[in-house]
Amino acid sequence: MTETLVADTAATTAKPPFAVNRIHHVAYRCRDAKETVDWYARVLGFEYTTAFAEDHVPSTGAYDPYMHIFLDCGGGNILAFFELPNQPEMGKDPNTPAWVQHLAFEVADMDQLRAAKAHIEGQGIEVIGPTFHGIFRSIYFFDPNGHRLEIACNIGKPEHYAELKRVAPLMLNDWAATKKAPRHAEWLHKDPDA
Repeated sequence: MTETLVADTAATTAKPPFAVNRIHHVAYRCRDAKETVDWYARVLGFEYTTAFAEDHVPSTGAYDPYMHIFLDCGGGNILAFFELPNQPEMGKDPNTPAWVQHLAFEVADMDQLRAAKAHIEGQGIEVIGPTFHGIFRSIYFFDPNGHRLEIACNIGKPEHYAELKRVAPLMLNDWAATKKAPRHAEWLHKDPDA
């Protein structure tokens, strides 16, 4: 069965006739566009660069006034939000735990991660971590819209990444067959500093 799953996975990875350069932007919903811009500038230092506002949705033509804001996260990465005043209050998928859906940002090293934690806590925001993930450490907190955010710094070595790439197909196949956590990379969960 494992050989069949490996073959099926390989068949689905054929290259399309185009190449994506990067993520242009990711968009989420916010409760208040101005509050969101101010919070991300104050807490994370993101620069507010662009806004689109329309009464009709360009892709569908539907009447649904919105404010679409764009924040520069650095490195060409753009985080965007929509405020939708005519829609019901934003909610969450009640069947998905709060820790699952999140946005993760990267800092250079542990000193930067510790500085980020101190700064964010200084803003009166509760922060979890740093948490060990084998090849990176992370802190977690929520924005004013209830979106979970993560700041991570990489700590892995080239041999760690090579091993993770090697076992990735094995782990996916084992998961697909059993729906139980494979143990091929169990070393990721053993914090040497704990």
